[in-house]
Order: sequence, then structure tokens, then C-alpha cells
Amino acid sequence: MKKTIFLLLFALVASAPSFACTNLIVGKRASADGSVIVSYNADSYGMYGNLYRHVGGKHPAGEMRKIYEWDTNKYLGEIPQAPVTYNVVGQMNEHQVSICETTFGGREELADSTGIIDYGSLIYIGLERSRTAREAIGVMTDLVAKYGYYSEGETFTIADKNEAWVMEMVGKGPGSKGAVWVAVRIPDDCISAHANQSRITRFDMKDKQNVMYAKDVVKFAREKGYFTGKKDSDFSFRDAFNPLDFGGIRYCDARAWSFLNRHADGMDKYLPYIQGEDLTLEMPLYVKPNHLVSVQDVKNGMRDHYEGTPLDMQQDLGAGPYNMPYRPSPLSFEVDGKKYYTERPTSTQQTGFSFVGQMRSQLPDAVGGVVWWTNDDANMTAYTPIYCGVSAVPTCYERIEGIQDELTFSWQSAYWLSNTVSNIVYPYYEKMYPDLKTAQTELETAFGQEQQRIDAEATKLINAGVAEQAMTLLTDYSCEAADRMMQRWQTLFQYLVVKHNDMVVKPEEDGKFKKTKYGLGANPVRPSYPERYWREVAKQTGDKYLMK
Repeated sequence: MKKTIFLLLFALVASAPSFACTNLIVGKRASADGSVIVSYNADSYGMYGNLYRHVGGKHPAGEMRKIYEWDTNKYLGEIPQAPVTYNVVGQMNEHQVSICETTFGGREELADSTGIIDYGSLIYIGLERSRTAREAIGVMTDLVAKYGYYSEGETFTIADKNEAWVMEMVGKGPGSKGAVWVAVRIPDDCISAHANQSRITRFDMKDKQNVMYAKDVVKFAREKGYFTGKKDSDFSFRDAFNPLDFGGIRYCDARAWSFLNRHADGMDKYLPYIQGEDLTLEMPLYVKPNHLVSVQDVKNGMRDHYEGTPLDMQQDLGAGPYNMPYRPSPLSFEVDGKKYYTERPTSTQQTGFSFVGQMRSQLPDAVGGVVWWTNDDANMTAYTPIYCGVSAVPTCYERIEGIQDELTFSWQSAYWLSNTVSNIVYPYYEKMYPDLKTAQTELETAFGQEQQRIDAEATKLINAGVAEQAMTLLTDYSCEAADRMMQRWQTLFQYLVVKHNDMVVKPEEDGKFKKTKYGLGANPVRPSYPERYWREVAKQTGDKYLMK
């Protein structure tokens, strides 16, 4: 029976689209340093991953804010600007509020093309107008109620320096302004994750401190025929608005499972669910970790390819001769009339930008909030620290039309430099990745060691009443860190080209390329393919290449 269910689901969605984005969440009592931690891989082919920047301030009555759809830049309309808005850098504002998302789509008939507010605008307007996560939930839900929700089903991570929430939202369809939604607080001692599949099932409608929801969420589901249960307490948001299918499990929930599995006991019991064999299992929205989770753990979580699990992407021929944990898009393929799929891990080549947010209540807001930022696939890049109190952002992270954008290459663009390095490493992953990993570890270790000093210096300035000097310090350091990353990655690119030129490897000694006694470069090593790969070649070609 389990196998039959799996095959039926697979037949329905084997050609499902390539879903995007992953969020990881760590409560403040589950983290190693008492911070609330969130993360976001923004995954979309062709997306230029620039760092969003909004300069807050007071706005006169009558000022309007234009709304452009985040995914397409389509103009949707305009709404009155708030009297006061806050500074925003990336996915975090000056009060350490962070908002991220993953799209689950849900029921197509609930998309409302007449709405003004899309999910991306909802994120950034929420950041511009909120001082806490709870306030952001109110701002976001009020906006869609008043102006309509243009996007499909969405899961949002909404957090501040004290707490983290998961909110799920879906529209009501054409002609029905607004949305239905549920928000659940992640306990402080727990971790959570979501990745393009609705994760909120049943929720405690009586727990006003930790649960918020649209008053008509159950009523609307009943009216649409999505829920027919006798008791409202049996209502599941996921089952009503984003029913499980194979793609939702294997492409999406598997990513959430992998993070939880690495930091919590007992997650192996959900493998039959993740593998599509037993859909009666229900993976929890949050779990208690078996150790305190660090910011570095979350960064590493954004680099995950299911290593060490039955879903490990380096264990079959699809990994190529050099064990590449990546697969070309799309996620499914057909051979001799049979449909197959490939894994969709957290770390993927189409990432436009990756963000890890660190929010700390024990420090002034300008210092406590750190936007750990990188462009392109997090596994192939290094996160740099950008304090939420900065007055400017590194130029390398900006989108400058016609100079550095999605169609204009620039060596001064972190996006294009990162992609240049990534794309030469991918096909020779096992050979080249250790060199990239060395550079990545070198930078991230240095930034981690410097953080305590920068925190202390900036906090001292703020406490002394010279906040402007603190802002200058934080801005200068954040931009300098990005510059160091760019310089290191330019050096890495040159090093990789020289060392691995023409598919051979130049030998090294004491950190330098080895030379002969006559001063020339030493003869390179010719590693050829690994034996396991040559075995497959011999197996497939038979006697064609057999020496006689």
C-alpha cells in the first residue's frame, strides 16, 4: 500500500517545477550565543542577488509608496507611505527584525491577480514599518487585508532579537480581497525549518501568546470545501491549502528534515516519510536540538546536500567523475518512457543570495543585529558580516543597472565573481572544492574572531553617547570585510586556474607552487578520472577501448 501511494504521487508530480528557497530557524535558548538565528537561500535562476537597502525616516502626509512585484519588477500600484520608516539592510532592519520566506504555491484558484501587495513587497514593507516580530505580523496581515494579496501561498520566517515566528499565508482568490493566515511562535529552546512546503498543520487556537491567525481561516476553508472536519480543532492549515504530494515531500520537506536531523535526536524515524514510503508520519514544525546551535552551524546548514544520509547526492553516477553534489535543472527526467527525479538540496547552484541573520538582545540594536551575507550558492562562497546599524552597504553587493546586474558582468560584483569561481569548481568538485573550502574557512574564521572586538568597540561608543562614531565603525568594518572577501576570491580564482589548468594539477610545497632546480614550474600531476569512474566507462564500452 505504501509503495502504491508513492508511485501514484510520483506519477502526478514527477515533472513538478523547481521550487526555490530554504529557511532555517534557531530560538535564542537553542543557540550557542543566546541569539535568535534565521537564514534564507533565495533561489531563482537568472536572479541577480543584490543587497536591499532602505533609508528610513519621517515621511510627509500624502507621500505614496510604489509597489513593484519582487520577482518580475512589474508595477502593481501604490499605497500611502507610513509616517515613519526604519533603516533596512538585506532581510533585517535597524531594530533587528528579520523577515524571510519560502513559496509553497498551494491552490492555484486562490491566487488574486487584482491584489497590490506581493510577497516580496510584503517582506520589505514589513521591515520598513516594524520594531518587533509581532508588530511585523500585524503590519503584514493588515496590508493584505486592505490592499489585497497578489502572490501565491507563502511561508514567512519573522523574527527579532527575542523570538521567532513562522507565518503561512494564502490569498482568497479573485474578487476576495485579503488572505487567510496562521502564525506560530517557535519555542525559544527549539529549532525549525521550512522549504517551499506548508509546515503548519494543527495549531492551538486558544494559545493567544504563541499563536495568531485570521479569524476566518477555518470558516473560509470550510466554505471552499478544503476542510470538512466536525471540530475546528482538527483543522490543518497545510492539509487545507497545500496538500502533500511527492514534490512537497522529496523536493521540499526533505530540506527541512536534513537540518533538523543534523541537530536533533530521533529524526531518522521520519525517513520513510521523507522517502515517500509512509505518508502517515507527520514531521513536527519544530524540535529541541541535542546541542546548542551556532551561527556557523546555520551557515553550514545552508550548504547542505544531504551528506551522510540516504539522500546523499554524491553516491551515484549523477555526481559525475568528481562527486559533484549538484544536478542540472530540471529536477526530473525521462528515460525509455520512465520518469525519474533528482534530489533538491538546500545548497543549489541557482541561489541568488544567501542570508544568515543573527539577532542579539544583549547588545544595542545597531550592534546586535548582523546580516551575514553572500551571493550565489552558499556552499561555494563566504559569508561576510554586515551590521544592521550601517549607514551604507558594500558596493560589490549592489545592483547597478548597466554596470553590474543580471546581464552585465563585472569583476567588481560579488555576484559575478562568486559565480565565476563556482562555475569552474562545479565540474571538478572533488578536485577543486578543498581549495575553495580553505579560502571560505579562512575568511569566516577571521570574521568570527573579529566580531567580539567590533561588538565591544561599537557598544562602548554607543554607551558613551557617540552613536554616530559607532555607525561609522560598523559601516567601515562591514565594507572592509566585503572588500577582503572580494580580494580573497579574486586570488582564489587565479589560484584555481593556475593549479588546475588543462585538467592537471600543479604540485605545491610549503604553500607555493613547486619549481624545478632550474627555476621552471615542476611537472604537473595528471590525476585522470577516479578508478570508480573508469570502471563504469569499461562496463559501458565493453571491448571498444580494450588494448590488444
